[in-house]
Amino acid sequence: MKKIILLFVLGLITACSNEPQPIDYGNDNCDFCEMTIVSQAYSAQAVSQKGKQYKYDAIECMVNDQLQHNYDMAVNLVANFEQPGTMINVNKARFVINDSIKSPMGGNLAAFKKESPVVNDGTEGTFSWDELKTHFLQTDSLNRTYQ
Repeated sequence: MKKIILLFVLGLITACSNEPQPIDYGNDNCDFCEMTIVSQAYSAQAVSQKGKQYKYDAIECMVNDQLQHNYDMAVNLVANFEQPGTMINVNKARFVINDSIKSPMGGNLAAFKKESPVVNDGTEGTFSWDELKTHFLQTDSLNRTYQ
């Protein structure tokens, strides 16, 4: 009986973990647009305070989903464009919107580590996480249909 209770308690602790689960590229679907997550250069993921996993095929999907639903996330990670498959915390990233970037949902958005030579803070088209969310709200990106 004690073993069953111990297993139950361990199961509860594991179920409420804020640790992100790896994205299964080619199999997992985006929690916002429902497309299959394929590109390791543009993906994103989040974990809620209660441990619910959210996976996205593009950073713009994560931004839109969180702004529309006002989610309170314990973890927000984005793919490092310079090292596809490597995730970085949104607070350690700079976001670049540029027509030369072809993200899956057409937002022309990628994330780079803050110290990357590609990112020049203060340059037009580069944003912190909070600035990116504000930009999406100001440009009405929430209502835009991605191609």
